[in-house]
Parts: sequence; structure tokens; C-alpha cells
Amino acid sequence: MNSDQLARYIEKTNGISKPWLLVQLRLKKLQEQKDDMPEAEYFRQLEDIHKDLMNLGEWWVGIEDEVF
Repeated sequence: MNSDQLARYIEKTNGISKPWLLVQLRLKKLQEQKDDMPEAEYFRQLEDIHKDLMNLGEWWVGIEDEVF
């Protein structure tokens, strides 16, 4: 699945309100751009995405049946 397909899936499933899906989309886009950017920039962006993911915390608590 490429980033365009993932974006369409997120739109169709009302996933725009699900930050973990947006992190996944950012990762997919970064993966697709990796060969066209300097290594240092790639790792900087990867660290930024990782930080945002870690800031989500235990987002699934209380909605396990909905998201898993």
C-alpha cells in the first residue's frame, strides 16, 4: 500500500480523527521519499515522527474493542 492508498483508506474510514493512522501515513510518505533526501534529513524526520508517536501515550486504553 502506498501513501495515496493509505490516505484514501484513512478518509473512507473517518481515520482523520485517529492520530495513530496519521503517524502511519507520515511514516509511509517518509519511506517513499527516503531515496530523494539526505540521510541526516531522513533521520531528523524519522525522529520527529517517533517523538509524535511516543506522545500519543496509551491512546488505546478504553477503546480496545474499537481499534484492535
